[in-house]
Amino acid sequence: MKAYLAAALILPLTSACAIIPDTPRSNGDAARQGTAVAINAPVWAGDTILTPLGVTEDSRCPANARCVWPGKITVSTRVAATHWVQTAPLTLGEPYTVMGRTYVLVSATPEQATERTIPAGDYRFVFERR
Repeated sequence: MKAYLAAALILPLTSACAIIPDTPRSNGDAARQGTAVAINAPVWAGDTILTPLGVTEDSRCPANARCVWPGKITVSTRVAATHWVQTAPLTLGEPYTVMGRTYVLVSATPEQATERTIPAGDYRFVFERR
């Protein structure tokens, strides 16, 4: 009788447990990988969440000019995975490896133009985990 009583008490406890994956946290939902996101908008990159925090350099050659050097754009990016967070400078087209994972900033829009400065809110970025 005691064995049945113990089983009756333990069974609901074990069936009520759920396995919840240990994933990084973001403030709200993160966009799917491949989605263009704005500054401070999180996006999944594999099992990691990347959040562009700001443009630290945008020396790209304007689309309506001729340049000797193509320039570059670098984005300060929060990289958050299970049990660790790091802020990293991701440069367009250059792989960045941390904790055995490689990330690439694959797209940054809009393009530079000679007649204007891009407001921070207009930037959109696409990241990828490779």
